[in-house]
Amino acid sequence: MKAKIHLIAAARPNFMKIAPLYHALVGESWAQTELVHTGQHYDANMSDAFFQDLGLPTPHIHLGVGSGSHAEQTAAVMVAYEKVLRESQPDMVVVVGDVNSTIACTLAAAKITYDPKRLAEPGRPRLPMNRPIIAHLEAGLRSFDRTMPEEVNRLATDVLADLLWTPSPDADENLRREGAAEDKIVRVGNIMIDSLEMMRAQIEAEAYFAELGLSKGGYGVVTLHRPSNVDQPDNLRALCALLHDIARKTAIVFPVHPRTRKNLEQAGLLSELRANSAICLLEPVNYVRFMNLVFNCSFVLTDSGGVQEETTYLGVPCFTMRANTERPITVSQGTNQLCTLQNVKSRIDAALDIDGLKARVPDLWDGKTAGRVVASIKKYLCA
Repeated sequence: MKAKIHLIAAARPNFMKIAPLYHALVGESWAQTELVHTGQHYDANMSDAFFQDLGLPTPHIHLGVGSGSHAEQTAAVMVAYEKVLRESQPDMVVVVGDVNSTIACTLAAAKITYDPKRLAEPGRPRLPMNRPIIAHLEAGLRSFDRTMPEEVNRLATDVLADLLWTPSPDADENLRREGAAEDKIVRVGNIMIDSLEMMRAQIEAEAYFAELGLSKGGYGVVTLHRPSNVDQPDNLRALCALLHDIARKTAIVFPVHPRTRKNLEQAGLLSELRANSAICLLEPVNYVRFMNLVFNCSFVLTDSGGVQEETTYLGVPCFTMRANTERPITVSQGTNQLCTLQNVKSRIDAALDIDGLKARVPDLWDGKTAGRVVASIKKYLCA
């Protein structure tokens, strides 16, 4: 009997983290791997297109949850996934990142109780409890800011998970400080880099930046979506003023998140951005096109988590509009800087005036993380 493994995907970063692991697992004779799409990102540009780009099949299970408040979304995923768990009874549930679906599926899996008779079927992996093993990919990241919903999701997920796959030494130390058992912590590296390397040939062949009339190194990329930046009209107005200011020196490409677009429209700011010929507003773009923009830009202005990692790996200056980051290694070793409205413009100007930044790629950010995760799963399920 093969070990049944559920890979939970919900939002853009999840898809990229799941893809290399899915491709690594499907070749293993001992594993039956199923993709579970919760539907947290339901926009085709933010979900379906990513599956196509990353060579993923149509999800085996689609919960179709959609949007809602944090409580509504988390509760809806829990209810829907609990039904799937009772019917499918996977041996392992792999959750990734820190979105609402991550904690929701973790909670559902932690509280489910399987039929002991089914667990005793010949060839079935040994489960320490009458429930699936829960593994968290990208465990141990901390911003130490509990006003961020993602931080709450990270903390709760890591407390409940049985396996904690970390990307960096600081994540290991965070988990140890919180009391995680040493045998639960396995440093595997950064799975996002696996996706980047898996797609590198397509990314470099795309030339999307040229289709937009841009020159290599002649523009910056902007991504903004966090509530602290885009939900308050005053903050959003100040950020738009910043973009207009930056655009006086260099072109800007801004793929606009649906949440951000809605707030820009409500604040009457979208038309002003559209009127600026140096600012190119886009709908959300697929992974290959987005990374083609990042590969060829002079800097990235963001509040995202994953982009901090990708820019560090590529050596692209990254300016993160946040007071903290759950990925401090991108600051201590990489090209990332935490910025405020008061200092970000001068920092971007400085980056544009120099040729490259001194940075190094963190250990195990090598495109081979999926293989280390598969080895960990096999050791746990097939011992």
